[in-house]
Amino acid sequence: MPMSFNLNVIEEFRANGGRVGGPFEGGDLLLLTTTGARSGRPHTVPLGYVRAEGLLLVVASAAGAPEHPQWYRNLLAHPVVRVELGTEAFETVAVPAEGARRKRLFAAVVRKAPGYGDYQAHTDRELPVVVLERLEPPADGPAPVVRSLADKLLEAHTWLRAQLRHVREEAHAHAPGRPATLGMQLRQHCLAFCDGLTHHHTGEDTAIFPALARSHPELADVLARLGEQHRAIGRIKEELVALLAGIAVTEPERLRAELDRMSAELEAHLDFEEAELLPVLAGIPFPPSGPPPGGPAPGGSAPSDG
Repeated sequence: MPMSFNLNVIEEFRANGGRVGGPFEGGDLLLLTTTGARSGRPHTVPLGYVRAEGLLLVVASAAGAPEHPQWYRNLLAHPVVRVELGTEAFETVAVPAEGARRKRLFAAVVRKAPGYGDYQAHTDRELPVVVLERLEPPADGPAPVVRSLADKLLEAHTWLRAQLRHVREEAHAHAPGRPATLGMQLRQHCLAFCDGLTHHHTGEDTAIFPALARSHPELADVLARLGEQHRAIGRIKEELVALLAGIAVTEPERLRAELDRMSAELEAHLDFEEAELLPVLAGIPFPPSGPPPGGPAPGGSAPSDG
């Protein structure tokens, strides 16, 4: 669709709580915001959606065009996407369905929206069916109340630990004798973890650590050590991203080894950071109410915020 048409639909959607007129009137429509595979900038498109088997689905049909739409290529590079549905907005991990599951879900989509069957008939490519998996907090109790930067740091660390544990469990569940590739679901979940890790560490390196260095010079050695740990973990993350560069993971044993190495390094880093920084961060309100005496208040966000 032309960009100007999309922009008009997006504006109408947001102004009217998800209701639009024209060709989408009365239809099931959402807004999907992806991160550009090359630009790194956010891109929002209006898309029809279908609910089936309790899942929120979108189809990369491009009206039966021979090439995948750009938003689909974006989510292959950056799986965490933002969904606006009615008046609600939330983040999801976008996971293209594969094999028998894709066939079953596409059949369910066509039963509810037959036009997708027509689109499939007009192209040689298999139309991807994308499951939008909502990011939820760990299900081990109520969400913690965030009142200080220490609480916010623990929230981010809890997310990172949970995501990495989930990805490792998926990777190790692939026993010998099963297909050589680990599949799209693991790939997308692992890339989502890597993006979240990058987001969190970038926020610390560019905002939290410099502010703490100004207000608490006695932490200089601790902050230097944390920076070194960030760089070491970043090198492991780049190894993971390189292994996931293709559509399918073709080196399962190497991926499992890198995930295990990441787990050991990250857990040691998070434990050290919590022991050294939480007492200081507990005295800084979040959201910040104003700059502390030593300079601007350090700020940051959980990985799932962007």
